[in-house]
Formats: sequence, structure tokens, C-alpha cells
Amino acid sequence: MTTIYDVLRRPLVTEKSNYQTGDLNQYVFEVSRDATKSMIKDAVETIFDVNVERVNVINVPAKRSRRWRSRRIKVRRSAYKKAIVTLSSGDRIDVFEGVR
Repeated sequence: MTTIYDVLRRPLVTEKSNYQTGDLNQYVFEVSRDATKSMIKDAVETIFDVNVERVNVINVPAKRSRRWRSRRIKVRRSAYKKAIVTLSSGDRIDVFEGVR
């Protein structure tokens, strides 16, 4: 049984997510694997006290890559679930402010 505070794992801050935050009023979070759109919406509304218009969920697959020192060392990054949360026009999340 997951609680509201277990649904959101961490915010994802990249160049693209900074653009989405500033211009599109969208925020990107890594979420738990068993989270649904309604669970994510409830968690964001409860924790940050904002109104959520839409939630998009993306399952990011695991990826293999090589380490820079050797061709033999292979590294595997884990798969995770990502949520893009769109807020109503007047709402903001203060955690993301000033990250640009």
C-alpha cells in the first residue's frame, strides 16, 4: 500500500523540463512504478496545494551504455516511470522556481 508521499520520488530537472516549467506550466517528476494518473494527481494537489489539469505518464525503459574508459565495461541504467503534470494557469510549484 503506497501513501500519497510515496507516489512522487523526485523532481526531474533537465533543460527540457526547465522549458516546460517556464513556458508551458508543466512539471516533471519521477514516480513509483505502480502509480496511476489519479494517484499522481492527488499527490501533487495534496503536497503542493495546486490544481492539476492533466497528467501524462511515460515508462522510460532501461538503457545500456559503455563506460568512457573501456569498451568492455557495460553499464545498465534502471527503468523508471516519469510523470508530466500540467497545472492550471495561476498555479506554480515553488520547488522549481529559480532553477533556470
